[in-house]
Amino acid sequence: MKIWFKRGKTPKNKLNSESQEKNKESFKKRLTNSLKKIKPQKDWFTLGRWIKRLDRYIIVKFLGTYFFAIALIITISVVFDINENIDKFINNNAPVKAIIFDYYLNFIPYFTNMFSPLFVFIAVIYFTSKLAENSEIIAMFSTGMSFKRMMRPYMISAAIISVVTFSLGAYVIPKGNVTRLNFEDRYKKKKKQNFVRNVQLEVDSGVIAYIERYEDYNKTGYRFSLDKFEGKKLVSHLTASSINYDSTSVDKWYINDYMIREMYGMREKITKGTRKDTIIHMDPNDFLIMKGQQQTMTSPKLSEYITKQKKRGFANIKEFEIEYYQRIAMSFAAFILTTIGVSLSSRKVKGGMGLHLGIGLALSFSYILFQTVSATFAINGNVPPLIAVWIPNVLYTIIAIYLYRKAPK
Repeated sequence: MKIWFKRGKTPKNKLNSESQEKNKESFKKRLTNSLKKIKPQKDWFTLGRWIKRLDRYIIVKFLGTYFFAIALIITISVVFDINENIDKFINNNAPVKAIIFDYYLNFIPYFTNMFSPLFVFIAVIYFTSKLAENSEIIAMFSTGMSFKRMMRPYMISAAIISVVTFSLGAYVIPKGNVTRLNFEDRYKKKKKQNFVRNVQLEVDSGVIAYIERYEDYNKTGYRFSLDKFEGKKLVSHLTASSINYDSTSVDKWYINDYMIREMYGMREKITKGTRKDTIIHMDPNDFLIMKGQQQTMTSPKLSEYITKQKKRGFANIKEFEIEYYQRIAMSFAAFILTTIGVSLSSRKVKGGMGLHLGIGLALSFSYILFQTVSATFAINGNVPPLIAVWIPNVLYTIIAIYLYRKAPK
């Protein structure tokens, strides 16, 4: 029999357990002390801890220049628009109240949001060039501030602009566009389509509707048919000379001079009638699409509409998809163009602000132009809308990274 320990000596197992206990107690004490050090302090939640005086100075100047540029350019745009359309307003007897509140009050935020990247670029170039000319950027670098640290207030400003731009474009402006487009259709130029031909859509699972011609002024469709399938087998076929939409209810239609053929294997049942009211899950807005309709929908409604139309097999929804993805992509443009603008204008050069503004305007206009061209490729070509909308952002992100690395450090 082996003897594991001698009298008067502590067993090895006991020594190990005691040392483990000591290590645990030591670890708990260190952890408690560390947690006390990193315990959230009251000043963590104060603005002054994260945004210093210099940051506030840059943010105020940046946003102030941004809104000043918006006010200046939009004022010029409104003056030119009045000069161009005054004859149409007079000839169509447009009321002054409607011109101001229905048209221009919704015109201003719409075009402001559309050209927001241009305003961001102008603001960054103008303000940063002034800092460089007055040697303020050199003074910042001489104190040990890095270019990355100097970018912080610019990115905070870009984040504010990005959130505001997305919120306006996704939720606020679409509601105003309803009023603006109705005004344009009545007093400026007709955009609304009043009829449509050869409408075919899946109104329910295995139920296909067809209308040869639909006229919106009397909510009537002519030569209507409704086919119901079980798998690939036709089980019901309805035809009618006309169909009327009841605008006071949801998805309620009146079928006139109809005939229903129901197939039961080799047997067939025919039902005829002069008038029948029924629920068909389709709405005139599903197939009577007016120009600019996608601009009148908030982003949640736009997403729901795109999903619904895809299930029904509609092919003419690319403009709706572009509008949906563009609202998201445009919100990121503020970060990209701010980085490009700061990288370009932070260096003091012989040409001064004029050179920076020239390059900045060229880049911002090319960005807006590139967005329009890529959207056209998506509508008329085979480029998926999501890719087409994000191509300008990807390309200008590469330019932003290159200029950031070349910027003075």
